Amino acid sequence: MNTEKMTVRQFFSRFPNDDVCLEHIMEVRFGLRHDCQKCGVEATFHKLANRKAYSCSQCGAHLHPCAGTIFQDSRTPLTIWFYAIYMFVTTRHGVSGKELERQLGVTYKTAYRMGQQIRKLMGKADSIPTMQGHIEMDEAYIGGKRSGGRRGRGAPGKTILFGIKERGGNIAVEVVPNVRMETLRAVTSDKVSPWSVVSTDQYSGYKLLKNDGYVHGTVDHSKKQYARYDAELDAVHHVNNVESFWRLFKKSIASTHIHVSAKHMQKYVDEFTFRSNHRRMRNAMFDLLIGAL
Repeated sequence: MNTEKMTVRQFFSRFPNDDVCLEHIMEVRFGLRHDCQKCGVEATFHKLANRKAYSCSQCGAHLHPCAGTIFQDSRTPLTIWFYAIYMFVTTRHGVSGKELERQLGVTYKTAYRMGQQIRKLMGKADSIPTMQGHIEMDEAYIGGKRSGGRRGRGAPGKTILFGIKERGGNIAVEVVPNVRMETLRAVTSDKVSPWSVVSTDQYSGYKLLKNDGYVHGTVDHSKKQYARYDAELDAVHHVNNVESFWRLFKKSIASTHIHVSAKHMQKYVDEFTFRSNHRRMRNAMFDLLIGAL
């Protein structure tokens, strides 16, 4: 596991031009030596001059590493794309379209489109196995304007996020239309193994957990209870890890993007969960994204 952070100087030393970037895409996606899809023979592949393509040494078939990726048909140089990806995996709070515009020297329209494509790629690359063990669940309400002083669940104009965190493991977050029991059940059954221990607050929508075979424990925030020891399970019930994620995510939006619309919220939260789940990998996050192309 690569845990050292790549500096900007190291990045440009590793990827000095488009040909090197293309070779890296080829190597990560297919390998410079592999079974040719056309002739079926294990062969080496060599770069074609002045083209973003490689040729099979056995039959001459052409392979385009960028085909079907975010780089296909893009007139933006691969070095610019690679540096944009580098910015996304090394930042802590995200990268705004204006920051990409300044750093890459492209138009805002191009920078915004590149950012959205990279966020989609992060969501695609962050394949999380079914969670098990001790799980925390909580919801967050992002954006919009409250009216009439209404707060919390039911506040108008908010985008609802449902977070599931495996203690010592990954976090998954989905934008949901509401917090009704059937909505939470669909997400939970898809992401959490039965018989897992699940900690939540006392919201009634979580009553589904015991009925669906989960071991459910709660904390009562209305009584300022934020952690509760369960002697029977020898476990502590709390949702502190999910709530910590919400705090960081909200600060990221406020400091980097100011506002994120409900339409694009899932892409932004996918970006944040990707960095959270793979933060120990650092440089490996870069190749993980290239491999997800």
